[in-house]
Amino acid sequence: MELHKLDTETSVFFYEQEFYVLSNFSAFNLRYKGFLFATSEHAYQWSKFRPPNDGGIAFLIRIASSAHDAFKLAEEHYKFRRPDWNEIKDNIMLDILRHKAKQHEYVRRKLLETGDRVLIEDSWRDDYWGWGSNKDGKNRLGKLWMQVREEIRNADALIKRGDK
Repeated sequence: MELHKLDTETSVFFYEQEFYVLSNFSAFNLRYKGFLFATSEHAYQWSKFRPPNDGGIAFLIRIASSAHDAFKLAEEHYKFRRPDWNEIKDNIMLDILRHKAKQHEYVRRKLLETGDRVLIEDSWRDDYWGWGSNKDGKNRLGKLWMQVREEIRNADALIKRGDK
């Protein structure tokens, strides 16, 4: 097992390094809800808004030139965000991650390469999706990726047994 940066035999940190593919900013396009997005970050930020009552923000996010620009647009226009966002954001993210793993064999393979290690988004800026500056954040992105990993393993086991 090759370890990078903060990785250990029990944990994988995926904000950078070997498992950057798990980051929403990594350059893997995504077909989601009938649209093609440049990254999963674009799809996530786009999901915060409901056209036509969003002032056109969803469209601008969808065509943003980078994941960072998509993020910034969503932050700048938070007042147009759908009112139920905080209640649904984890389910939206989970759905996006499932799509990313399904659409990109490389992402799926890298996810499975993590074995049984705990996945941690090594983001010092975000204590909800990552572990934050104090390393005590919720790490929701890591936890959702672990859920997707388990779902893939269970589906693969069913296929091997012939229980499709």
